[in-house]
Amino acid sequence: MSDAAANAEARRIIDDVYRPASPVRQIPTYFKDDTPDPAFGDAEPVHQENRRIVPAWAAGVAVASLGIGAGTTGIGCGAWLVLKGFASMSITGVIAMGALFSGLAFAALSIGAAFSRARASTSKHVYTGPVTKHTHVSTHTRGTFSRTRNTFHG
Repeated sequence: MSDAAANAEARRIIDDVYRPASPVRQIPTYFKDDTPDPAFGDAEPVHQENRRIVPAWAAGVAVASLGIGAGTTGIGCGAWLVLKGFASMSITGVIAMGALFSGLAFAALSIGAAFSRARASTSKHVYTGPVTKHTHVSTHTRGTFSRTRNTFHG
């Protein structure tokens, strides 16, 4: 076989291998609609899925913010009502409210003192046997960073 015949046969084999079985269909990768948009019309609504994802920490922060805001608003309203009530009181009413608060504080202090004394132990331990004091200490140092542990034997 001559060089020209060999090259022709090689070209034929390569073309047979790499020739597509059917012609390649060209698929457009874009579409541009040049028709102008109508000013008004009766088009049906198109469903658009909502796929927003909110992280759990963001939802937690939002709920906590709402709770803190509501709690702060309640405390602020309560303080406003109390202070408005104090502002409209006479000096006699202020003294009566002070006596009420000091009476509550005195009652709480008395109850706390009673519980404290009731919990306190009244028994005294009297030791009659001999008392010995052991002062033997053993020291253990081990490890790379030399942690020392002292143990008292008694």
